[in-house]
Amino acid sequence: MKKFFRALLAFLIISVLTFGCLPKKEEAKTEKKEPYRIGAVLSVTGPAAPLGEPEKKTLLMEVEKINKAGGIDGHEIELYIEDDETDPGKAVAAVKKLIDQKRVIAVIGGSITPSTLAMKEITKKKRIPQVACAAGNAIVASDYEWVFITPQSNAIVVPKVLEYIRDTLKLKKVAFLYDSDAFGRDGLEVLQKEAPNYGVEVVITQDYSKKAGDLTPQLTKIKAASPEVLVVWGTNPGPAVAAKNMKQLGMNIPYIGSHGIANKKFIELAGDAAEGVVFPAGKVIIPESISEDSPQKKVVDEFLKEYEDRYGEPPNSFAGHAWDAFHIIVEALKKSGPDPEKLRDEIEKTTNFPGIGGIFNYTSTDHAGLSVDDLIMVKIENGEWTLAE
Repeated sequence: MKKFFRALLAFLIISVLTFGCLPKKEEAKTEKKEPYRIGAVLSVTGPAAPLGEPEKKTLLMEVEKINKAGGIDGHEIELYIEDDETDPGKAVAAVKKLIDQKRVIAVIGGSITPSTLAMKEITKKKRIPQVACAAGNAIVASDYEWVFITPQSNAIVVPKVLEYIRDTLKLKKVAFLYDSDAFGRDGLEVLQKEAPNYGVEVVITQDYSKKAGDLTPQLTKIKAASPEVLVVWGTNPGPAVAAKNMKQLGMNIPYIGSHGIANKKFIELAGDAAEGVVFPAGKVIIPESISEDSPQKKVVDEFLKEYEDRYGEPPNSFAGHAWDAFHIIVEALKKSGPDPEKLRDEIEKTTNFPGIGGIFNYTSTDHAGLSVDDLIMVKIENGEWTLAE
């Protein structure tokens, strides 16, 4: 019996020494890191769905690609998307949910200026960086510490339109028809400020409700004022309604839209009335306009191919706004880690970043980041986008 216990004890000692020296399981080496949580509030449904839907598609595509490549220093991205249904009130509820319940460290959105302005108050209070896909200059004109935008802002787009009216059309008398929401009013404010600098006279202004299905009353007043060109500032469906009503009224003056119609939905809604309409936009919708030596060229070409391969359709400029917002945050996260305040600081340091909308340079006094050089004027001919001459 003693021999048996001595043998058992020897076996146990050898087992402990042998197995205790084995390397730890592989799982310990690949322990999963805490994910980075990013939220997005987009107008996936409602009147602004032609903006929010491609933005959502872009984010889903890019998050999947980043995570497949190992995330950010091993941290996968968890994306939470909320649909505000093109309603600023619902955008507020959505952003509160993302911050308070999902504990996101950054917010992308909104798709439209009114939602973005409403959310801006929440992200400021909660001290969470927000990168918006909306273009209203009011978003970043004041009280903008925690918010950035990726589209070209009205502050540079309106002057681009005025330059086109003066130098290409060689006209002076302008009528301005605008959506009564924050984006439209913002465009009016910039127009009234900048028009005298371009020798342009605003002879009449008229506003309309986003839900309006007939703009004949406003256009009849505009026609009576005898302008030489009509500028329409809004997102669909209003601008398409205006184009059809203009044709019905026999108004043959040039129609210039805002960059809010830089998607094929405008052509679909306006039909034949879209022919000849001119609008400002980022170069992505006519990629041939990007010079071969631009650092933006490779980024845009890759994005166009990946989006079309995945979704079977080309992206519009709004899809590009979401790409820019997401990747600006990603690049900043690589330096800051998940601390929202450090992340905000790194976003603000974004310099010479080649995006879909242009080359981004944020500063402490400029949270828009783009210049007029990132814009082109586009003309609709035979249902297609062409460079306006």
